[in-house]
Amino acid sequence: MKSPLLFGYQLLTGLSDFSTGISLIMAPSLTMRLMRLHLLADATPFLSLIGAFVLSVGLCCLYGAWIVHCEGCTNRLETVWLLTAIIRGSVAIFITAAIINGSLEPGWLAVAIFDGSFALIQAAGLRKGWLSRAAR
Repeated sequence: MKSPLLFGYQLLTGLSDFSTGISLIMAPSLTMRLMRLHLLADATPFLSLIGAFVLSVGLCCLYGAWIVHCEGCTNRLETVWLLTAIIRGSVAIFITAAIINGSLEPGWLAVAIFDGSFALIQAAGLRKGWLSRAAR
């Protein structure tokens, strides 16, 4: 399974979440400023905790890139796609609902769009058998 497009997709999703997760763990205040979001004074420890989850999604996606690079088992990559799509879809739904009810500022919509888009891409890919075809 040496698909450059699939490998690039896995790297893009993995590195974006990995770097965001590391940033939220190590410098949550700076990360929020870079994202142009406001930070409540007592939220810093929770943002670092969220960073750990974002980091782990990134590591899962980077593992997916490793699977593609090593011509690994399609079933493993399908599992990565399924689980990360569930997580990303859940995040997108939560953030959208929180924006609608006023508990998160509208700037969070970018995160919801990012995660929701990747969740939809992966759900469509799983449903249409993209990974099985890429393995041929």
